[in-house]
Amino acid sequence: MDKRLYVTILYDFYGGLLTDKQKEIFEMYYLNDLSLSEIGASGGVSRQAVSDLLRRTTKLLTDYEERLGLAARHTRLLDCIDKLAAQCNGLREVMPAAAWHQIDETLTEIREL
Repeated sequence: MDKRLYVTILYDFYGGLLTDKQKEIFEMYYLNDLSLSEIGASGGVSRQAVSDLLRRTTKLLTDYEERLGLAARHTRLLDCIDKLAAQCNGLREVMPAAAWHQIDETLTEIREL
């Protein structure tokens, strides 16, 4: 997984723990794809200040993940759900349609948690 995608996944899990300024700059750079210079100009700060804030914010997000491991746990859970779905799919022909429908709905519900 590339770094940009990984950091945005961490932001999904831990963004609520950041300050408003950290969120704003992070979103401008990673979600809105603005350059460091554009962000600096809009906030009246230097490109270097934006770079430093992004570096510190990224470090915070990775530190949260190292301590809490929520993103890694979520990935493992999705992998297990996919394995379970594949195993259940093999039973589709021998199960009543209503039972398969319930299993499918439950797997979908779990994925959405």
